[in-house]
Amino acid sequence: MTTPANPRKAAQERVTELIDFVQQQPASDERATLLNECEALARAIGAFHMEGIRFRAFNVDRLLQKGAPPLPPAASEAFAQMRRHLDEAGFHTRSHQSPV
Repeated sequence: MTTPANPRKAAQERVTELIDFVQQQPASDERATLLNECEALARAIGAFHMEGIRFRAFNVDRLLQKGAPPLPPAASEAFAQMRRHLDEAGFHTRSHQSPV
């Protein structure tokens, strides 16, 4: 995969893609919670808010892992790509890095 010229913009595009996947799901409390967290993550990215990005990325990741609402695999891939783009832009989406 090639590195985009503007990784922050690419990350925002992936979050927008994830939001689109969530919006396509039937209404539920889980959908509303995930949608709220995704939208807050998009705002944090737009504001260059490092702690907001970390906090919201953690919440979105946790909710995606729970699997409710059920989303297509492309939604998880959009989140993974968003995380890679943010790392490329210098935003670390985890409060600690796992050993490689």
